[in-house]
Amino acid sequence: MRILIGIDTGGTFTDFVLYRNGQLKIHKVLSTPQAPEQAILQGLADLQGDASGSEMEVYIVHGSTVATNAVLEAKGVSTVFISNRGLGDMLTIARQTRRQLYALQPSSSPVPVPPSHCLETGGRLGAGGGVVETLTDADVQALVQQVRCLKPRAVAINLLFSYLDDRFEKIIEAALPKDIFISRSSSVLPEIREYERGMATWLNAAVGPLVEGYLSRLDEGVRHAQISVMQSSGGTIAAEQAAKQAVHMLLSGPAGGLAGARFIGEQTGCEGLLTFDMGGTSTDVALIDGDLQLTTEGRIADWPVAVPMVDMHTIGAGGGSVASLDSGGLLQVGPESAGAMPGPACYGQGGQRATVTDANLVLGRLRADAFLGGGMRLDVQAAVDACTRLAEPLDMNVEQLATGIIRLADEHMVQALRVMSVQRGIDPRSLTLVSFGGAGGLHVCALAEALGIQQALVPVHAGVLSALGMLVAPRERRLSQTRIGLLVDMDEQVLMAEFERLIQQGQTGLIDEGVAINTIEIQRSLDLRYRGQSYTLNVAWQDKAASVQAFHQQHERRYGHRLALAVELVNIRVALQSPAAELPLERPGAAQPGKAQAEVQIVGLAAPVPIYTRPSLASGQRLPGPLLITETVSTTYVAPGWICEIDVFGNLILGRVASRK
Repeated sequence: MRILIGIDTGGTFTDFVLYRNGQLKIHKVLSTPQAPEQAILQGLADLQGDASGSEMEVYIVHGSTVATNAVLEAKGVSTVFISNRGLGDMLTIARQTRRQLYALQPSSSPVPVPPSHCLETGGRLGAGGGVVETLTDADVQALVQQVRCLKPRAVAINLLFSYLDDRFEKIIEAALPKDIFISRSSSVLPEIREYERGMATWLNAAVGPLVEGYLSRLDEGVRHAQISVMQSSGGTIAAEQAAKQAVHMLLSGPAGGLAGARFIGEQTGCEGLLTFDMGGTSTDVALIDGDLQLTTEGRIADWPVAVPMVDMHTIGAGGGSVASLDSGGLLQVGPESAGAMPGPACYGQGGQRATVTDANLVLGRLRADAFLGGGMRLDVQAAVDACTRLAEPLDMNVEQLATGIIRLADEHMVQALRVMSVQRGIDPRSLTLVSFGGAGGLHVCALAEALGIQQALVPVHAGVLSALGMLVAPRERRLSQTRIGLLVDMDEQVLMAEFERLIQQGQTGLIDEGVAINTIEIQRSLDLRYRGQSYTLNVAWQDKAASVQAFHQQHERRYGHRLALAVELVNIRVALQSPAAELPLERPGAAQPGKAQAEVQIVGLAAPVPIYTRPSLASGQRLPGPLLITETVSTTYVAPGWICEIDVFGNLILGRVASRK
């Protein structure tokens, strides 16, 4: 018997979804940021009765925040950066862009690698692949001696034009001590742009040993299970292969949420999804139109990340976002978070500062006795006290302060949703707003109203949708190679040979983790641009003529015009996916329409509103707002002017009442 377990490690909670015989069991534990595997092992121990037995085959897919947190907190390991002579400060100089364009005394940017750890050597190629300066034995011996003196835990090798010829990088790699984690650019990102390639290589090296150690400890704790890790692009990779590709895990958890949202969208027949994943620490916003939207221009903290990752916008607005007063006495919410420890004041773990969760509790939108299915009782008085301390300097009562906190948090999220829709020329009114994450259901109606959206969707198990998404994500490899030249001049047979080389490399990785070759689906694409442009558009490969025509059309859709210029090829790309196993779920819900379990007074509403438990609701049941729907891992607030319908899969479909449009 096979058991599937999806795990999403968040800043506040670690979520679990266990699938067995068509049934899902969900679970949450508080995260342990200093050692994320401890929360995972604790949750697995809690689920032990459901995932034990010698006949069980356990498959775990999880999203890890180890790489992300190491980058955000600048806690990567000691890393040496090796480049060609004269280019040791490549990562420090970067693109010479200024974050504060008009500041006369701009703040300095952090230095990724200290000068003492930036080493220079020979092995320089020209733009055409010819050797400008060879790599001598003396060069190699000098590098080895310098590395031994510096005693780093990792080395990043980034030589000019290594994507054309990687022999010099391989020579250096082979000569370095075997106990050092080594990352070379020709393997991590064999593409044009030495700064972006170098940055990806350094990030991979700086967090690789941390990921490697974390996965090793996790594997030690769950020896009976097969473990895979979610990648930033929305596909999974076996844990034993993941450490060498740590840079591909920087958006591991959020990518799981989008995989889950796409799965639910396909179930319900909803097309054009604007998603927001509101957890305890942050909110991630994305657009899904068929396939997940990817980008190679993402950023983590101050650093560009040129590997493929889901295209999303993240802000510091979550249930744990702290409310405070700025120097001018104005109320602010976020980006600071109370995290898992001490957490919001209402968690009763010593937190003293008011958060969004505390505000929702004060307003009556959260039930103190229904949090985590009753497994964690919230302290109402602690939430009131925290809000009161902030309300007094503003000459407000506690309810007014809580309302202000919620409105500010909502506005932050609305702005993020506009970034992914309005600012890209997309009318959000034509989209379905999909809410998930533990805190999302409390805000979904307000956000939809602010954007003029008429329909919203709160998926079944929305509070753990990222963990569910881990189980429906395909096993995947994405590979690329720079090949610059006018597309019309390219030999099509040479292009097909390049595609085939990348495909074979990807197939080898998938087969090594047990994927049957006949299940692998292959997509070929090209990064194209007009000659003279700096940036590219990705188009599916058909043939040369059709690809050029597709580029013209896509350029016109994106920028409103096309040019009478030659089209240049920059990168060749392949994506290989093996679909996840089918996940037939038992359709939840009661046989008969459920009735309200109680009533509660919500601040701002004249009459008490009914409270329903989500498992008691039947397919097809329609409920007019205002009301609360509670479940184990989240609460949904259906505001006045909205009506909620439960579909056959147990999802909540929220629609605006016509008279309130």
